[in-house]
Amino acid sequence: MSVHTLKTAKVASLKSNVSPEEWQARVDLAACYRLMDVYEMTDLIANHISMRVPGEPDHFLINAYGMLYEEITASSLIKIDHEGNIIAKPDFGPGLDYGVNRAGFVIHSAIHMAKPDVNCVIHTHTWAGMAVSTMKCGLLPNTQTSMRFAEISYHDYEGVVIDTALRDRLVEDLGDNNAMILRNHGLLTASKTIPEAFNAMHRLELSCKTQIAAMSCNTPLVKVPSQVVEATYLNYQPHIRRPFGVLDWPALLRKLDRIDPGYRD
Repeated sequence: MSVHTLKTAKVASLKSNVSPEEWQARVDLAACYRLMDVYEMTDLIANHISMRVPGEPDHFLINAYGMLYEEITASSLIKIDHEGNIIAKPDFGPGLDYGVNRAGFVIHSAIHMAKPDVNCVIHTHTWAGMAVSTMKCGLLPNTQTSMRFAEISYHDYEGVVIDTALRDRLVEDLGDNNAMILRNHGLLTASKTIPEAFNAMHRLELSCKTQIAAMSCNTPLVKVPSQVVEATYLNYQPHIRRPFGVLDWPALLRKLDRIDPGYRD
């Protein structure tokens, strides 16, 4: 059969086969994938977002490698363990046997294994994120939005992340932060919830775009005093004010439902 004739069939609903808690996690994770597409933070079938399965700390949900973010539904997500074993996946249709991206497994399992308080991890290859990842200066705290990431982590490029031996260094470099720039590679956020991880990625992406736009104007940039940067950074920490992203989430779901509620299937 020609690859051009293969079509992803509508995946049968898994709602009756999983716990209510897992189903809600699947719906929210599918929504996150769709939102990443809406806000143009995708790279064809590459990149990945994961969510720890409620009540199953050693298992997490991740996208099927072969589907666009705009196609992902709650039932199309694959459940794997920290060793990459597939625990559960749907029938994708004749001629299709999607698995999990190897780099996705390595990156996400590293963080889920080491950080029990982190439930959602997002990794992107956006043009803005990749551009800033190549800059020696890193992300500059030149706007209120970017000051949220004034103490962002960095991980030096070591090649395509397909070797589990790299997991320890990824975790070590992330430290206690919820965001990291993978140098010469892309961006990563890791948070307790999907809304928080999405919000962090949206703002990190916006910070990268703003920096590129400002630097391209070939004019001196205004430097904010370090004490102001520090105070602004602290104001964005969840334990200081609130976990950013939670308030936005219902509105974002309403937006998705107006566009296409199929992510809930």
